[in-house]
Amino acid sequence: MISYRQPGVVLTDRRFTVPLDHSDPGGEQIEVYGREAVATSRAGEELPWLVYLEGGPGFGARRFVGTEAWLGRALREFRVLLLDQRGTGLSTPANRQTLPLRGGPREQADYLAHFRSDSIVRDCELIRPQLTGGAPWTVLGQSFGGFCAVRYLSSAPEGLAAVLITGGLPSLDAHADDVYRAAYPRIERKVAAHYTRYPQDVERARAIIAYLAERRPESAGHRLTPEGFQSLGIMLGSGSGSHQLHYLLENAFVRTPGATELSDAFQEAMRTAASFAGHPLYALLHEAIYGQGERPTAWAAERVRAEFPQFDAATALAGDGPVLFTGETIHPWHFDVDPALRPLRETAELLAQRTDWPVLYDRERLAANEVPVAAAVYHDDMYVDTADALRTAAAIRGLRTWVTDEYEHDGVRAGGPRVLDRLLALVRDEA
Repeated sequence: MISYRQPGVVLTDRRFTVPLDHSDPGGEQIEVYGREAVATSRAGEELPWLVYLEGGPGFGARRFVGTEAWLGRALREFRVLLLDQRGTGLSTPANRQTLPLRGGPREQADYLAHFRSDSIVRDCELIRPQLTGGAPWTVLGQSFGGFCAVRYLSSAPEGLAAVLITGGLPSLDAHADDVYRAAYPRIERKVAAHYTRYPQDVERARAIIAYLAERRPESAGHRLTPEGFQSLGIMLGSGSGSHQLHYLLENAFVRTPGATELSDAFQEAMRTAASFAGHPLYALLHEAIYGQGERPTAWAAERVRAEFPQFDAATALAGDGPVLFTGETIHPWHFDVDPALRPLRETAELLAQRTDWPVLYDRERLAANEVPVAAAVYHDDMYVDTADALRTAAAIRGLRTWVTDEYEHDGVRAGGPRVLDRLLALVRDEA
């Protein structure tokens, strides 16, 4: 282990060995990384543990600097483990460079089937006694991390002292089709709100789409397409996302000696925002996190989008209406335009057609839950359906909700200490 310091905090790199397939504990092993954080003033004390599960899937735990955001509040009373879930960050990363070590697409897909919340929770249960001596710990789950927390409550509640969920209460039984059928109207509302805030962006977006449809430029091997531009709407689910999208659009075009063209700055910004190079598992497993039973996810977002023709860019250009952005939807074309995903196209197809996903949630166990649980539910959350979240909240015995429109989906980042304070008060019956 290596320890080092940042302002107000002592950090320790921790590495753990876990089975790839927990049903075969003596089989292949992989490495999982976590960064321990403790307040400098309390480094020598015995403190309860809190494990943080990041959103995604496919993102490593946030790299904090010092005690920023919610971490400073947590460090007042906890020793924190910032866990890179398997396949992310420093935990045996899975990407176009490493996955060929598994073999061909079939072997890669079989390997990635072990990277959902059920495996992540079992990793946690192997790690926990090594850190706590067997004592239960508190879980803080953001977004997909909340999905993992609900799985934890379903499969290993004995390991939990309390559960805090921010924007991450999943439907217990919805198929991916249902998830996206509910998502597209929410996305449309977010786009309408953005255009109300920034009406000048209506014509800018139409001009950009028209340019991309005609020219199909590339930036560092990434094909810039109308669909790719529309996908920038994923920004609209965060607190500052609408403003970030507006600033991206405002310098889209420059005059050149020959014509007006998309600026290099815009093309680079679009490529960066649309690329999955830093989080390929998000694209590969995003629909798989909803898979339960024999029904394949089968590119649900792509199929369901056909039910919402208003999202078709060509149709928008043919008329005089606004171009609608999309958000948090993964499509087959992502694996054609993005060089970070292109080699994984067949692997993604095999995952989309898979028919043997284990059931993730145990309704009976959740109904008998005895672990203190509190969840922040964001009103009209773009990424997680509020109605589904509240149905799940009602299905988990004793869960207390804080429904708020003060924050968007990234409230635990934006609200930081206040959000964590509220959830801790709820699980302690102090609110």
